Amino acid sequence: QVQLVESGGGLVQAGGSLRLSCAASGGTFSRYTMGWFRQAPGKERDFVAAISGSGGTPYYTDSVKGRFTMSRDNVKNTVYLQMNSLKPEDTAVYYCAATISPIYYRPRTYNYWGQGTQVTVSS
Repeated sequence: QVQLVESGGGLVQAGGSLRLSCAASGGTFSRYTMGWFRQAPGKERDFVAAISGSGGTPYYTDSVKGRFTMSRDNVKNTVYLQMNSLKPEDTAVYYCAATISPIYYRPRTYNYWGQGTQVTVSS
């Protein structure tokens, strides 16, 4: 059983930056592909970024490419999402998740989820 705890959300003005963290415990962290998803009110949970267990090149949804950077530290059992040039449309609850599936972009393939952290970007 893997437990995930996100932190780092908050309120920021458009153009600002935030760094999200997700600390994992209870499993062999390097086995899991880690993903970041986000969910705005009234919308589905959408893929944001993912990184393999070994920490290879991350995958990003098109809307965040060039602005967001995902990384992981397999010693600290933590993944990060550095978010720069934030826009109001980035406002959502951000979730980290863990999977052993190669299908990294579908929420239903993830086995473990954190509780989420709110990111609000004001215009």
